[in-house]
Amino acid sequence: MANPTGQQFEIVRGNARAVVTEIGAGLRAFEINGVPYVETFSEDAKPPKGAGQVLLPWPNRTKAAEWTYQGEKQQLEVTEAARGNAIHGLTRHREWTLVEHAESSITFEIEVEKQQGWPVPLHARITYALAPRELTVTHEIRNEGESAIGVGVGTHPYFRIGDVPTDDLTLTLSATRVRPYIGDQQLPYGPEQDVEGTEYDFRGGVLVGQVDLDTAFGGLTAGADGRHHHVLSHGEQSVDVWTDADFRWVQVFTPQDLVGRGRAIAIEPMTCPADALNSGTDLIELEPGTSWTGSWGVRISV
Repeated sequence: MANPTGQQFEIVRGNARAVVTEIGAGLRAFEINGVPYVETFSEDAKPPKGAGQVLLPWPNRTKAAEWTYQGEKQQLEVTEAARGNAIHGLTRHREWTLVEHAESSITFEIEVEKQQGWPVPLHARITYALAPRELTVTHEIRNEGESAIGVGVGTHPYFRIGDVPTDDLTLTLSATRVRPYIGDQQLPYGPEQDVEGTEYDFRGGVLVGQVDLDTAFGGLTAGADGRHHHVLSHGEQSVDVWTDADFRWVQVFTPQDLVGRGRAIAIEPMTCPADALNSGTDLIELEPGTSWTGSWGVRISV
């Protein structure tokens, strides 16, 4: 049986190590001194619940797998059968092409062809680069077509601090707005609202064990460095998930049953929220021949 994530590529920098997969160009491992900071999975297994996957040219769900481009209805493949939606883009199960593999960095690229439900071809690149206590991920998307289009990108890493139980971690988000999860609706997110005075205010830090989330947060506030910072911490240890300004949303997902771990937490940088192909909210507008580049990363403190 073929490996569902293809060839595995390792990068190292001092005591830091990461593993990136050929299929999906996903992050399968990130550790320092042997301590894992993302949830991993076997190289002969599919990424459980989207672990580490790259989501483009849209993250999250497109309602009913339908949207409209220049007045014409686009019908995407239904990839979330239970709700009838198209979820997490077009590239996470495809083979990416290796461009460069250095000791501490690696770059892949992929062509997103014109196809059913997607009318404009794109070229995408992703680079993973290690510093001594940090992993930086840089995305580039170029419009290869003859007309403008709005796109989005996201990623789906689950974070941890070694063997500390997930529920013992404290989550701090730089978010002032929220789109709450509303259960079994076709697109399960409610209207956007302020977090002030609600259970969704994570600006001061909340124990993960007190929450159950599959929730989109927006209204992100930047730090002095111009980046957004979402932090998991336990005592003096922390995982700082930082994002550039264009990553205006973050999805937080706390499943009970991640394979190999049980309770887990995904902190998913996204440039736009669910159903952005229909709403237009925070899509990155690309004219023909133009590109967008954006980065996010993970910095570890102990």
